Amino acid sequence: MLKMSTLFLRTLRDDPADAEVASHKLLVRAGYVRRIAAGIYSWLPLGVITLRNIERVIREEMDAAGFQEVNFPSLLPRDAYEATNRWEEYGPALFRLQDRRGGDYLLGPTHEEMFTLMVKGEYSSYKDLPLSIYQIQTKFRDEARPRSGIIRGREFVMKDSYSFDIDDAGLEVSYQNHRQAYVKTFDRLGMQYNIVKAVSGAMGGSKSEEFLAPCSTGEDTYVLCPKCGFAANVEAMVTKVAAVDSSATPAAEAFDSPNTPTIDTLVELLNNKFGGGFTGAHTLKNVMLMADNKAICVLVPGDREVDLKRFQENIGGIHELRVFEDADFAKFPALVKGYIGPQDAKKSGITVYADPRIAPGTSWVTGANQKDRHARNVVNGRDFTPDSYVEAAEVRAGDACPECETPVVIDRAIEIGHIFQLGRKYAESLNLTVLDQNGKSQIVTMGSYGIGVSRAVAAIAEQTHDEIGLNWPVDLAPAKVHIVATGKEDAIFDAALDLGNKLEAIGITVMLDDRRDPSAGVKFKDAELIGNPIIVVVGKALANGNVEVRVRKSGEKSEVAVGEAVNAITALLAAIK
Repeated sequence: MLKMSTLFLRTLRDDPADAEVASHKLLVRAGYVRRIAAGIYSWLPLGVITLRNIERVIREEMDAAGFQEVNFPSLLPRDAYEATNRWEEYGPALFRLQDRRGGDYLLGPTHEEMFTLMVKGEYSSYKDLPLSIYQIQTKFRDEARPRSGIIRGREFVMKDSYSFDIDDAGLEVSYQNHRQAYVKTFDRLGMQYNIVKAVSGAMGGSKSEEFLAPCSTGEDTYVLCPKCGFAANVEAMVTKVAAVDSSATPAAEAFDSPNTPTIDTLVELLNNKFGGGFTGAHTLKNVMLMADNKAICVLVPGDREVDLKRFQENIGGIHELRVFEDADFAKFPALVKGYIGPQDAKKSGITVYADPRIAPGTSWVTGANQKDRHARNVVNGRDFTPDSYVEAAEVRAGDACPECETPVVIDRAIEIGHIFQLGRKYAESLNLTVLDQNGKSQIVTMGSYGIGVSRAVAAIAEQTHDEIGLNWPVDLAPAKVHIVATGKEDAIFDAALDLGNKLEAIGITVMLDDRRDPSAGVKFKDAELIGNPIIVVVGKALANGNVEVRVRKSGEKSEVAVGEAVNAITALLAAIK
């Protein structure tokens, strides 16, 4: 029993100054977590219990699916990550360190290499496969902008599992088994979620899906089609634009355009100079970027911004991406800031990427690469040719669904799970092979499956809180019943303790507010803030042989006889589970 008179807990009345989202505010105020440094949090007893409850649900579903638990260290040697090129590819997000002898190590951001080597060391035959193993373990990533409390931290708890199969058909079966286990897991956690198409990014592989928990303050954006049900992370949204016949388009024509360094000023001049009807969508925006210290140009329609995350995920292989600065422009004197066009990019050694909306044959108004000059009738394929097409433009509500062309809607969410068909990338790098039924060596094919465990605590809090505090599902709360003893008489506290003991005896966890000093109002506020599903008040009604039972989520209240309280509480817990 959690007795608040001795529980290591201090609730706060004011929101922490650095908190922006509800889960961060409430988890700190209710005494679940405390900030140590940017993106690094300690867990107090209530937080640990909730985190362990979530871990328990995940473990039970992983074990039920036939997956086996292992555990790796967080401190890992460099060698394996060099073999897969991720020592460098991971970029600045990797925590690197040396031991006293100068040996290179890292703090594990993810453990593909370790899982691969573990299986390599134990298995050598196709008869050993399929295999799925998992761990629940702390990970480390040096996030550039840790934020939203435990939603995006630099140290976090993750469940990662990996499947090992002899061929792609086996991988598909393992993938679907994990997908089904994830559905059961998130259903048990009481979460609202959508399964959406995603890109594999730095993980590699082919098929990839995310489990997203809708949340207005979530950092992930995804699209939904109200007609056909298509769902995708914005990074995985596909744009379909057909090539255009440009044979009748006049030759490119440069024209004076002083004082038009922005799209809006350019559109105003176009409508004044060439007649009405021009919008930003008729102009070509040339966004100059430095990608791993190499100059690139990304082309999008002028009425759209470049989504840097979307571009980076889809292009792959870029670790650091940033917008051109004045010092970068100084290295490329041929680039006239505000008047850049793709026509002369190759002369400057600049790689040009075009969003699919810049389809072959389309005609644009763009910079003429001369100060105060633009050009119109600049045609893709005639006047310039992109080096590659990459999904790069921001996705908007109303964009066409790639499957049925219905306008899509956009929502925000927290990523709580991600599953990949990795294929043979890591097995090839680390030489994970088995002998097949013909005695021939075959490279094993792998799948990767992650759940953000500590992040799930925040995601559930985001989805279930109300204006007065946290509101946990029954199986995840620090205690199923929060008993509040009010008043000064010993009989009240004795009755509260007796009820708690009876509930605990039948397996119902209890938090007992047996503090003598705080007022009843303070105790009620703490109970509402902490968020256990049932609140039982033992106080004035005890004189009539009753206690008050409250359902935290609905606010429903009722008085029940002390002798019937255990049965009444048991029935309520079953009803709200």
